[in-house]
Amino acid sequence: MLNVTAPDTATRPLPPVTPDVELAEAAIVEHYPRLVRLAYLVLPPALGRNRRVLTAHSLTQRALPRGRRGTDPGTVRGGVPAQRGEGGPESGYAYVRLRVLRSALEAGIPLTFRSLPLRGQLPPVLPQVWGLRLFPRSGGAEELALDQWLATLNGPGRAACVLRALEGLPEPEVLRVLTEAGVANPAAAVAESGDPVHDGLFASPEFDPCVLQARPTDLLRRRRFFRASLAGAAALAVCGALLALPGGGWGSDGPAAPSYARNAAAEQALDPGQLVRASATVWRTSSRTDYSGWPARGDRVDDTELLRRALAVWARPGSSVVVSATPGSPTGPPMGPPQLLYAGAVDQAVVVLLYDGLRVIRYAEPRSGTTGAALDFARTDGASADTATGLVLSRVDGNVRYLTAPWVRAAALRDLLKPGEAPTALKLTPDGVTPPVVGPAPGGNCTSWNALALTGDGATRLVTDLGELTPARLTSGAPGAERNVTEAAELGEWSRTACLLPSVRSHGVRSVNAWTYAKQPMPEREGTATWLCTRAETWQGTADRVQAQFLAPGAPPAAQAAKAEGSPACGPREPRVLAGVLWKSRAGQWYVVAAGSAQFASLSVKGAGVNGAATGNRLAVKAPAGAQVDLSGKLTDGTKAGVLR
Repeated sequence: MLNVTAPDTATRPLPPVTPDVELAEAAIVEHYPRLVRLAYLVLPPALGRNRRVLTAHSLTQRALPRGRRGTDPGTVRGGVPAQRGEGGPESGYAYVRLRVLRSALEAGIPLTFRSLPLRGQLPPVLPQVWGLRLFPRSGGAEELALDQWLATLNGPGRAACVLRALEGLPEPEVLRVLTEAGVANPAAAVAESGDPVHDGLFASPEFDPCVLQARPTDLLRRRRFFRASLAGAAALAVCGALLALPGGGWGSDGPAAPSYARNAAAEQALDPGQLVRASATVWRTSSRTDYSGWPARGDRVDDTELLRRALAVWARPGSSVVVSATPGSPTGPPMGPPQLLYAGAVDQAVVVLLYDGLRVIRYAEPRSGTTGAALDFARTDGASADTATGLVLSRVDGNVRYLTAPWVRAAALRDLLKPGEAPTALKLTPDGVTPPVVGPAPGGNCTSWNALALTGDGATRLVTDLGELTPARLTSGAPGAERNVTEAAELGEWSRTACLLPSVRSHGVRSVNAWTYAKQPMPEREGTATWLCTRAETWQGTADRVQAQFLAPGAPPAAQAAKAEGSPACGPREPRVLAGVLWKSRAGQWYVVAAGSAQFASLSVKGAGVNGAATGNRLAVKAPAGAQVDLSGKLTDGTKAGVLR
């Protein structure tokens, strides 16, 4: 959770703290090439360039701290966010840099002098890349001389040299980092490293383990090894089968037939002639309004061989098939003949969409060639006309193409970050396929967030792509009274919260509702703040994600005040929420500001230098910077309730 300051004001950084696992992950992703280069330079040259490259990547990726979540530098007791300033991201990088450095130094210690297991290092036989040797590009004479000079130093000496030349740290900071990395004599290491005269060479491609060249290993020896392994595996399989059936008895599966045996029900499920095909008008009269009402569409619905391949890969995906599934989606074969939704050429692929009553399955193969098939599973049980409005057909170069429901009569593209602009109409094909549209947050930057406005069946529904087969529906309103996003005020609130949607990407989200649960006049007459609760409900129903968001007056983006996973808050089962933040006025005064939903009759806050209470569901109390407080409230029935967490 974040501190919130009034516009044009500053925040003071917190003292250095151990970052949580999310901050450490962000630091690794952002500075990955830099961290891998550091590990490569510190590792012993005796490992060889191929081994150093693989070990450097392994150490960097294993620098992530253990556990789901550490001590969040922005979280304090009671759910009120502490202050987060300039020290947050830098402390995350410094933390993972220290872990990488420590692991690289330990890799240079002989096994007889170090404790096992190492932090973040694989056993000596791993990692391996079969059939290839990888090494950085060759440099010139100066790079070679620098590499030979580094080979004359011990591990701490190389570390001191890299920290000064590559990281640009002053000598006192180098001594501190080496001490934290476990170096027994940091001063000696700094003295041994001397003063590098070619600091710029440390950034040369010669020492970049992320820009690599590949060469084959011993081809003849590898072929002989493969043949011997294949013969051994065949012999082992025969022996295993004989041991599993002593005296002609049953194997471990009892009387079940062996794999791929002829079975009438299994054969029907894999027979393209048995596929269920709904008529083009069944959705008008069907009592079900989910994907079962979709007719078979596309220019390949009669391609029997294509459909046979799709069904066979679904039942028995080979090792070359890329399989993905949303959380909670089973990936097993069909239970019976599935329903055909679509089969046709889309961009550079041929796509088949199938539905078995529980899941939608997308099979894709290249239009030319025989390799590169993909199989995607998405759980869709409990779908309705509101959540079965479309499916993702393809994603190519950041563009998304959708197949819309048969009841959709018009589609338009809307940028959620520009609520005042009219949506752009899209021309649907006769099969209900949209043209390719730019996906949300192109390039990873939240400069725009595109959503589809799908009109049909007497309503206009807003959906957006969250990286899965089924787009997520966006709604507004109180729990149990969610409605489609059409009003200007609702679009305005979504424009300030859309950039927080990546936190629920690829989590099997069915719908996201934004509920304005409180409006709060800010102290010192600095406008009115808005409190929102967004609830992302999933298809599996057990991992819903809830966020309380604070929209400060004059600050365009919303700030996340609290979050929880698997909580009933802000939903029909528990339609209430309480959250708070530390907020700084333009005059420089800090406040604890908090708000609960209408069920709260009073709020109270306690902590070092803070003690206050308020009648009603809103509170604002002066507080020192970085205050740690406990926030709680009482409901109208007298029950005590805490903050969202």
